[in-house]
Amino acid sequence: MDSKCTLSGFTFVRNAIKYDYPIVEAVTSILPVCDEFIINVGNSDDGTLELIKSINSDKIKIVESVWDENLRTGGRILAQQTDIALQHCTGDWCFYIQGDEVVHEKFLPVISVSLNNYNTDQRVEGLLFKYLHFYGSYKYIGTSRRWYRQEIRIIRNKKGIKSYKDAQGFRINDKKLHVKLIDAYIYHYGWVKSPEMQQQKRRYFNRLWHSESWVKKNVSADSKFDYNEIDELSLFNDSHPEIMLDRVAKQDWDFDYNAENKKKNISYKHRILNKIENLTGYRIGEYKNFKLI
Repeated sequence: MDSKCTLSGFTFVRNAIKYDYPIVEAVTSILPVCDEFIINVGNSDDGTLELIKSINSDKIKIVESVWDENLRTGGRILAQQTDIALQHCTGDWCFYIQGDEVVHEKFLPVISVSLNNYNTDQRVEGLLFKYLHFYGSYKYIGTSRRWYRQEIRIIRNKKGIKSYKDAQGFRINDKKLHVKLIDAYIYHYGWVKSPEMQQQKRRYFNRLWHSESWVKKNVSADSKFDYNEIDELSLFNDSHPEIMLDRVAKQDWDFDYNAENKKKNISYKHRILNKIENLTGYRIGEYKNFKLI
């Protein structure tokens, strides 16, 4: 990163050890391009704060917060915690990464060049990243309509920009940001855990959206998550970020995609829509929380 602009990394985390989040990998994957990194650590009961303190970098700045357990509407607490970290950023730009997202080192030069290229263009309020969503194991990525293809992960440090809804993206004064798409990917590992751990995470996270009675009624009481409840996956034939290789090597559960699930778990309507997308590259009805310029 040269002197033309400065970049603050930021994220929030809570109970990362308990739910097996690759938070250290997430942070350190983008640390080389950041001038500082703000981590909002929520009140945890598993040593998460100590884990974050163990990251050996003077760029790290820790903020501690207490989560409101009663805030259960639409995952809003995730946006609230994101905004707490964002408020402490001092850079010209701010790079948001969630606790289950990692950037491959091969994309860091692209990110640095893009920031400096767009730094003086005030029309550009954010940078849009492409996504790879891993599912079931480190071998497969989701390719159906259920996975979002792009999201804002770098924003200009501008008054009025806040995390939107459940912290998937950002808006400024409740208006969509004007963004540029860059040729870089976020690797999303949120659906790669042991079946037991994934089920625990599922129960916990549904509580951020719904009441206890809803969770009891709608979330399976099984001890293991059924990864076969999926439609369309593809083999991942590239390399994982170097920082993730140890986790990849330590995978201790089996998951092999059964293509028959595609026929069983996808509706006729979505089969047609997927076929159109595969032929044209255009996704009909795609939700976009941004304005591409």
